[in-house]
Amino acid sequence: MNRPSTFAIATVALGIDRLLKWWVGGHLVLYESRPLIGQVIRLTRVHNIGGALGIFPGSGALFLVVSGAVSAWIVFFLLRHKDQGALMGTGLALLLGGALGNLIDRVVYGYVLDFLEIRGLFVNNFADVCVSVGTALVFIHVLFGGEKDRTTG
Repeated sequence: MNRPSTFAIATVALGIDRLLKWWVGGHLVLYESRPLIGQVIRLTRVHNIGGALGIFPGSGALFLVVSGAVSAWIVFFLLRHKDQGALMGTGLALLLGGALGNLIDRVVYGYVLDFLEIRGLFVNNFADVCVSVGTALVFIHVLFGGEKDRTTG
């Protein structure tokens, strides 16, 4: 995957995240819930001052630094490596878009706006989904050796 495509995916992921958070911010008050798919998946507005899934509450500054460092590292990596395989490029793009989405929240609001509740498990947001899927794609790329041809033994 070439660099422009990778940055385009990151930009789209970031744009979707910002759009969804804008909508939630304008339509739900704090702790309000609305069913999305029955009562299993709901839109519930919460303000997360900790890390993923609310771990380490009150450590927002730490996660601000981590999000910034991860974003900077991904941009540096993408600028140094012209082409990545499809899995790695898409994974890094989603990681970058998600990290930037949550970084913007932390800088602007001091918390991350979460809204996608899987009842009984957690509340997260689109940026978190991008980070999770992106991490999985990078992991699969690394675990299985990327796009190397393994048929020539």
